[in-house]
Amino acid sequence: MKKRIIIAGPTASGKSSLAIALAQIVDGEIFSVDSRQCYKKIDIGTAKPNPEQLKQVPHHNISILDLNQPDSVSDFRTRALKTADEIEARGKTVIFCGGSSLHLKSLIQPLDDLPSSNEENIEHLNRKAESEGVEVLYDKLKNVDPDYIKKMDGMNRQRIIRALDVWMQTGKPFSSFHSNKELTLPDSYHFFALHHPRKVLHQRIEERTDKMIEQGLVEETKSILEEGYNPDIQALQTVGYKQAIQYLNDELSHEQMIADIKTATRRYAKRQITWLRKWTFSDTINRHTKSQAECVEYIQQRVAAESQKG
Repeated sequence: MKKRIIIAGPTASGKSSLAIALAQIVDGEIFSVDSRQCYKKIDIGTAKPNPEQLKQVPHHNISILDLNQPDSVSDFRTRALKTADEIEARGKTVIFCGGSSLHLKSLIQPLDDLPSSNEENIEHLNRKAESEGVEVLYDKLKNVDPDYIKKMDGMNRQRIIRALDVWMQTGKPFSSFHSNKELTLPDSYHFFALHHPRKVLHQRIEERTDKMIEQGLVEETKSILEEGYNPDIQALQTVGYKQAIQYLNDELSHEQMIADIKTATRRYAKRQITWLRKWTFSDTINRHTKSQAECVEYIQQRVAAESQKG
């Protein structure tokens, strides 16, 4: 059986275009490992593949959920593994592509045995977030589970509520349920991570942000709000949309909105890089010194070499 390929890396590192180029060569299908691309309507700010790219190669986990639908790492893992089996049944190569750290981790390590959600707790915490602000819940979680706060990607309302729910049920920090075993890569996977020097990556983030603004990020956000979606839902707390909402509410100038998006994106990229550095099994590709064709060739060579070993 063909091994599954993972292409990871920080935001704006060029993962999607490389995955498409590789898929065309190896007869592959791409599954997005992104916590936001699965949602409909938020297209520009999540840098989804454009219609032309979607025609070139089959993509999965793109625009499948309504903005109001809850989603979790567990839900993602279930979708991902089921779809991967279906792709392989068609004789195709599975290519996982994305940078959401917890989602990547879930692909290669079984999730810990957490208690199911308690609906009463979830409703109570959601009401509290609505009436007092998610910051109150964040501060509570910081007190009872500071370790999880350090791992979380920003002020993620859904994850804050889930972590507090587990704590309320068990009296134990959510982070205590996470495996402390060293993460190892299963034999069924190849894991590649794209790398750029910090200054180069920051420049790419600047350019991507400017392009998103030009493509209509603010207009897309305004249209979503005009449809009646609550600006506080988790999907709209994504970097880019959060700042666009603040701009539309006259809380930020246009210039400050752009600056804040760039700052938040750089911070997110830094967290992604921190995760990837811990994963010693990662095969790093210095994307800034290799052309896309060279990257594809390198991956093919590494996959072929591993196949010969097996």
